[in-house]
Amino acid sequence: MNSDPARPLRVYGSEISYFTGKLEGYLRYKEIPYERIATTRRHWQRIIPKETGVAQMPAVELPDGRWITDTTPIIDWLETQWPEPAVIPRDPLQGFVSRLLEDYADEWLWRPALHYRWSYRGDALLLSRKIVDEILADLPLPGPLKRLAIRLRQQRGYVRGDGVTACTRSHVEDVYLKTLAHLEAILATRPFLFGERPTLADFGFFASMFRHFGLDPTPSAIMRSRAPAVWEWVARVWNARASRTRGALSNGIPNEWGPILDEIGSAYLPYLCANAEAWKAKQRRFDVTIQSVPYQDLPTSRYRVWCLERLRVHCNALAEAARREARALLERHGCWEPLWRVVDPDSGHDPEGRAPFAHGINVF
Repeated sequence: MNSDPARPLRVYGSEISYFTGKLEGYLRYKEIPYERIATTRRHWQRIIPKETGVAQMPAVELPDGRWITDTTPIIDWLETQWPEPAVIPRDPLQGFVSRLLEDYADEWLWRPALHYRWSYRGDALLLSRKIVDEILADLPLPGPLKRLAIRLRQQRGYVRGDGVTACTRSHVEDVYLKTLAHLEAILATRPFLFGERPTLADFGFFASMFRHFGLDPTPSAIMRSRAPAVWEWVARVWNARASRTRGALSNGIPNEWGPILDEIGSAYLPYLCANAEAWKAKQRRFDVTIQSVPYQDLPTSRYRVWCLERLRVHCNALAEAARREARALLERHGCWEPLWRVVDPDSGHDPEGRAPFAHGINVF
């Protein structure tokens, strides 16, 4: 891969985007030359869908003119081009668990991140202004009307449309609050989540913690008050550089990860199973009870069926001894059975394994 700083990667994204922030944190740490291109309406409606098959951020244009999409396979591929220092731990068990944690952080923290952004009036007013100023500045409509349209769209699609109701709101917020508490305990003993340098797990959690929870007024105030070590870690990840951020990773899977693995086993993987069953049944929406809380009329996500498939692929790729270790760990935390519960969760996405060069699919 050409790493000439005169020909950087072109990252099309937003300064308030969950996954753009995740990828930028990774690129900064690896010291991979890039420039962020503020996504305009023209990019969003024409260029990005044409090149990647889907209107989502970030989209990356490589120096050779190819395009890639979806941060998880993007990072996988970039690791083959800039292999040192590796962010996916070389220890097989740590490597698999870091992928599981990345997937959990990417997908399960999405709902609370969007809820805090669009359910709280002050946050919604601020962020709708930022979106309009960055992406819709050239749309010839009055600013207040554009901002109102953004707020209504986001609330309809990502709050009410993703199962946030009076019944579930407390549980949705608890996902964030418990994650803060668990990360605070982990960061009490190390600067990064697995040791002295960042790994894939750091960048997974960084996605929501940086440009949502750490940026939006309501959740950022909570973070500063309840989890100052997490607040500090967000800045540490953003400032980390491979040339100066060195050190060893912890041995194995530290015990402090137990509570988050418990959450994966009791909440996230059961959700993935219900979603996969709905996909197999060709249902556009489904109901599921998570930790005794009934979520109704959730949108079925083909992409998240693919997430479940990928977790299984990575588990099956482990050598026999590492797979036994992984099974023992996952069984202790209630993760093993739901990981394999659904028979043949076939998303049909990327059967040739071309991601991140394959055309992407929307999460919903």
